Amino acid sequence: MRYCLWLALLVSNAVQAQEAPAAPPLTATVTLASQYVSRGIRQTWDKPALQVGVDYVHPSGFIAGTWASNVSDKFIEEASVEWDLYAGYSATAGDVGYSLVVYEYIYPGARVSSTDTTFNYTELSLGLTYKAAYVKYNYTVSPHFFGIRDGRGTGYLDVGMNLDLGQGYTLNLHAGDAHVGGPGNQIWNWRDVKAGVTKALADGWALAGAVTRGKGATDVYRHYTSGVPDAAGNLAYSNTEKTTFVVTVAKTF
Repeated sequence: MRYCLWLALLVSNAVQAQEAPAAPPLTATVTLASQYVSRGIRQTWDKPALQVGVDYVHPSGFIAGTWASNVSDKFIEEASVEWDLYAGYSATAGDVGYSLVVYEYIYPGARVSSTDTTFNYTELSLGLTYKAAYVKYNYTVSPHFFGIRDGRGTGYLDVGMNLDLGQGYTLNLHAGDAHVGGPGNQIWNWRDVKAGVTKALADGWALAGAVTRGKGATDVYRHYTSGVPDAAGNLAYSNTEKTTFVVTVAKTF
């Protein structure tokens, strides 16, 4: 996901600052990315991603939206699409902002064949911002996490900042720390970092570039395989945590 709502707000704020009209409550964003990297882990096996999101922001603070991206079936067994749904509340008091959002991540048709576990999962996200800085904690409340059995209790700490550099430029810094819940699931723990710049352009366009890097507690992401052989009986492996430069072009309507 997971930056669609933030990107829509960034672009609308830039347009508002230049042209003064109020931001619309309903926005749609279409993004073309050199690849899809989520929380430092590459989801599209080095291939490009087309991503579409719709966000609703009510003046009362209620927010809701949906977002989708293509993914690789080499990374997620039997998957071609990630589809996210989310709803919650966001408000500010001076320089302080806070939010409570529920996310549902859906991977239609995807399932771990060896355990008969779906990749779908649900997170509760609590966020706090102060000026450009933010901290969020996502907690998995569903029985399983991303195909990992008994993954309830998985936590992901996300800290960073989106610093306005002026003239439409924003510096994006992020660090994440994930602990996967459940007995024996600690092998899936990881950390990640990201540094990038977003440029808000005219007419709702935005261009962004970022360097991202994941680091697993073990080598499961460094030598990742879904465990499913191809037609020739071979397994595909990839270093899904390696340092990656991602470029995105987005248009918000």
